[in-house]
Amino acid sequence: MIRALTGFSTRKPWRVIALWAVLGIFVSLMGQVLVFRVTQTDSAGFLPSEYDAAAALHVAEEKFGAKPDAGTVTVLVARRDGKPLADADRRRVGEVARGLSAERVEMPWSEEEIRGLSKDYSQVPSVAPAMTAPDGSFALLSARLLGNTTDPGMHALYRAFQDRAEQEFGDAGLRTGFTGGVADVVDRADAEKSTQTVVGLVMVGLIVLINVLVFRSVLAAFVPLFAVSVVGGAAAGTVVGAALLTGFDLDPGTPSLIATVLVGIGVDYFLFLLFRFREELRKRPEADHREVAAFVALRVGTAVTSAALTIVAAFATLGVATFGQFRVLGPSVAVAVLVMLLASLTLMPAVLAVAGRRMFWPSRSLRKAERPGTAGRTGDLVARRPLLVLTASIALLGALAVGVTGVRMDFTTGGTPQETAAAATAREIARALPPGVSDPTTVYVTAEAGHTLDAAALGDLPKALSRVEGVGKVSSPVFNADRTAARLDTYLTADAQSQRARDLVAGPVREAVREATPTGLTAHVGGTAAVFADVATAVDEDLRTVFPVAAALIALILLVLLRSLLAPVVLMLAVGLCFAATFGASTLVFQHLGGEPGVNFVLPLVLFLFVVALGTDYNILISDRLREEMARPGTARAAVARAVRHTAPAIATAGLVLAASFGSLAVNAEPSTRQIGFATALGILLSAFVLSLLLVPAAAALLGRGMWWPVRRGHRAEPGSDETRAEREQEPRGSGVEAGAGAGR
Repeated sequence: MIRALTGFSTRKPWRVIALWAVLGIFVSLMGQVLVFRVTQTDSAGFLPSEYDAAAALHVAEEKFGAKPDAGTVTVLVARRDGKPLADADRRRVGEVARGLSAERVEMPWSEEEIRGLSKDYSQVPSVAPAMTAPDGSFALLSARLLGNTTDPGMHALYRAFQDRAEQEFGDAGLRTGFTGGVADVVDRADAEKSTQTVVGLVMVGLIVLINVLVFRSVLAAFVPLFAVSVVGGAAAGTVVGAALLTGFDLDPGTPSLIATVLVGIGVDYFLFLLFRFREELRKRPEADHREVAAFVALRVGTAVTSAALTIVAAFATLGVATFGQFRVLGPSVAVAVLVMLLASLTLMPAVLAVAGRRMFWPSRSLRKAERPGTAGRTGDLVARRPLLVLTASIALLGALAVGVTGVRMDFTTGGTPQETAAAATAREIARALPPGVSDPTTVYVTAEAGHTLDAAALGDLPKALSRVEGVGKVSSPVFNADRTAARLDTYLTADAQSQRARDLVAGPVREAVREATPTGLTAHVGGTAAVFADVATAVDEDLRTVFPVAAALIALILLVLLRSLLAPVVLMLAVGLCFAATFGASTLVFQHLGGEPGVNFVLPLVLFLFVVALGTDYNILISDRLREEMARPGTARAAVARAVRHTAPAIATAGLVLAASFGSLAVNAEPSTRQIGFATALGILLSAFVLSLLLVPAAAALLGRGMWWPVRRGHRAEPGSDETRAEREQEPRGSGVEAGAGAGR
């Protein structure tokens, strides 16, 4: 299959490039337009139905008509002169609220939306008075807007509603403030827009600069990034299309995470091809460049395929997770990586076949003999002092791993930057009212079939809730139309997104509900704090399941790929130590030194999968080269020196590019994204520079050919075998390249 794909792509390169250009750009554009139709912003929707918060959400939807994509904006209304609201002001607030609830808000259309494909969020908002501050300084309104809060179209609708409310209240001499829901999202997006633009440009510039410094070429610097961008967009579009067809919802962060991953690994795969392409062109300058491209694509394509399938298999293990956000992330990344793999076997070889030696213009590197340089010196050091290198590598990783001591999981969803208008409004509300006012914990009570509810039927439940320490107020019960369900809004004295609120809901609140709910009634606790308390439980269970399953599957894949029992053990121990070191360093930076509540709850799983799976890419590359070099005559240590010298430039450059791609997330304003960016970038650097270039080669130098036990001399095709004949057909005529000289076998 690999031979067929790479062979056709190098024989008919323009057809392949044209097909990718047309389909890739089309699928990419469709994915950008339709992505908001398949994303879900409510974490409760990802919880299994047996969790209490998920059951509460089901009652809210079935009995009270709640919508999964409904977002509540809290509107603050106060006098401009700072005086308490008078009776006339309060009447005016009620009048304006009724007027806003009776008038349809039209969504402004921009160039980002396409009529017929983009969703039209035009609607009549539901606006109602919520409460007044005890000192009468302001009144709060609850405005419900339906729609995906991450969609730019929804942002435009919110701005239109905001403008109308400001005008209506402004005419009455009142000022307004907006916070919560889509207000927070819009303000955060506006605050981060310029930062994200600058970070994106810096990341692209850094990748281009790395390639320029390595290849001294214009095309080699820009072509890989352009090609990978097209493929990355197509892969993200494919994931969106698959979600539409299957009915699965994506987490809003999944598309951006996929884009970051694909830029990194796509450029990595292209770099593996470029380095080998340059190596082969140097060896035989008279060979036809298309034949060289076909030969390189076949040899490196084998390693790339093995590496990509390892990532796919690792993320496929998320299919056993119970938390829906994880269960959807796994297949999404797997599908995207498969698309990138297809591009690595078709589009990238086609580009090499078309560009030929011009790919490295104006550099004269093709006319010069390859110099050992830093890579050669590193290989010699590892071969001469393997025990010292191995000990130093383990000591470094072990020291970083110590930082994991005392680690805590943080389930905070992020927040709005403190300098935004939404944050300022939230602080003004918090000075007069409990933090939980704008985001209550809600208890839903349902009666058995054939029974109805009234205040008396709820018994002592409201009083039991109000007696819980940490509960500031319990509202009067609200009944649905047929009085088969009741809703009790419970206002906590802690911020709903804080650890204290989650502990309060998971413990005393739910305990009070269990003990005080009358016989014949069923009660469930919902709301932000309840959702994340249940998410914490679900994630903890998933980590216990996914970690061993993923580790076992990756080990099995390495066993099949390397055809050895000892080598996979060495690699798995190495990547396990690298994961512990990265997790420990992240805990040290963010929790122990940075003062944050803990590390984000998704970090261990995402870090494990990315560091182990992506780090295994480099380990596969170096391991294949080690095995092939050891198949030659000579000492094992000399083979290690040659393997490091040939692969170090590709691994180092690829590691820097992938780390830069993930590192761009480290400046994000949202703590969870910032932690993932920093930790993954660090893990990739450790995998590339410590594991693949030092620890694994040092272990190979110490173990010698015994590392490939029971096949002690590594795999080598016998003369005249089918494999040897196939390689000879792909090898450029007259090149005289040995069958064991490649990096991708």
